[in-house]
Amino acid sequence: MRPRKLRIPCRFRQRAIPLVVGLALSFCARPSSAQVSPSEILNPDLKALEQSHFQQLIALNQSIAKAEFPFPFYLSRFVGLDPAQQAEADSRGLEFVRFQDRVILKVTGNYNAAYDTARLTQNERAAGTFRTVVLPILEQLTAVLPEDLACDGIGFEISHHARTRERSYDYEGKEILVMVLARDDAWALARTSTDSARQEILNRSKVYVSGTDFGLSLTERDPLNVQALPRSVPAKLDATSTTRSSALVAGSSLLKSNRSLSSVSPVAPARAADPAAPGASPILPSPKAVDPLTSPPPTPADAERLNEKHQSQLAALAKEGATKFHFVDYAPPTFMVFRDQIALQMTLRNSLQFGPVKGSIYKRAAQSFDLFLAPQLKDLSDRISPDIEFQLFDFSVLNKLSPAAKSTSEAIEFICPRTALKQFVNAEITNQQLLDQSTILVNGVRIALNLQLVE
Repeated sequence: MRPRKLRIPCRFRQRAIPLVVGLALSFCARPSSAQVSPSEILNPDLKALEQSHFQQLIALNQSIAKAEFPFPFYLSRFVGLDPAQQAEADSRGLEFVRFQDRVILKVTGNYNAAYDTARLTQNERAAGTFRTVVLPILEQLTAVLPEDLACDGIGFEISHHARTRERSYDYEGKEILVMVLARDDAWALARTSTDSARQEILNRSKVYVSGTDFGLSLTERDPLNVQALPRSVPAKLDATSTTRSSALVAGSSLLKSNRSLSSVSPVAPARAADPAAPGASPILPSPKAVDPLTSPPPTPADAERLNEKHQSQLAALAKEGATKFHFVDYAPPTFMVFRDQIALQMTLRNSLQFGPVKGSIYKRAAQSFDLFLAPQLKDLSDRISPDIEFQLFDFSVLNKLSPAAKSTSEAIEFICPRTALKQFVNAEITNQQLLDQSTILVNGVRIALNLQLVE
């Protein structure tokens, strides 16, 4: 019998999804090993771990693929894929990565349950995915791998669907549940059989829902107060981390991998600069741009190389942004690929307070841009070198939807061409003209936004 609180929609709308658009074709043929090869991993410690447990990870990947879940589940290297893409996408969803200066075995996948937001709170939706996906996989993982596994913890990054119906609109977005468990806690959690024991472990673990630090409750409708919970994973990111918010559906994940692909387009080294020098831009200048007509489109590995090359400058921008631009502390600025172009992605927490979720998503998007993001764009763009090799700005604005501490949230993503944004901050075009040239996503669903119509 189908669970009462879950339902699969009869059809799925097409969506623009950051970082995974343009990648499905590259990964349409599954690797025969169904596991990330050690040769693809740059970090020597992660490579050694992958090599040591390569056969076990292959067996685990295959056993998860054969397991039965209430709704279809696919291991994947990227979250947020449409169901039509998942079966043929890269299924190597097990990988050792670095997260907040710790080594984590990451489990990544897409779960095709569509939760009804009118019946289930965000906490209940996350708890449902925890029970039906995370726990069964954790049991398999701890049965295959040794308890003294040479890593600091086990991480999960699982995308599920959330369906909302209102009189004026009906849309389906995605939410991403991220959990990071200390190694000993992961094995202990797999052995527990009661919610009270599981809750105790979750309270000291790191949990995010759609990019927001989250106090997951297994017994209540609403989440717990995060500030009152102990956390075994440090909140401060290390300087080498390249994590990104999953408020947005897309593969630039909170648990970021350190890998390279064989089809990497070469990136010329940048000239060194002193980031502390007076007047220096937080981002180093890049070589002259190559002709897009004669060069291949950028790959995620190209974006990864940019992140590594500008590591210290991105960290400096993140530090300043946390105090001046409302950057979230867990998702520093990072380069990513969107529609065959390199984008600089930044995640900001909106200082505006909105009413209940049933309000107009279009009005919230308009106010988020006009009253919160737009006044900061000139200052932000001035901190980026005009010579850097990227084409888009990706601003992810996280909105809190009620005054209560236990409220839901949403992510509005403004993906703006760099040239158009420069025109806007120079008062050469209007806010509407900038948005007309941009891509706007609300919880991963693309919308059209006319500022005058929502006033």
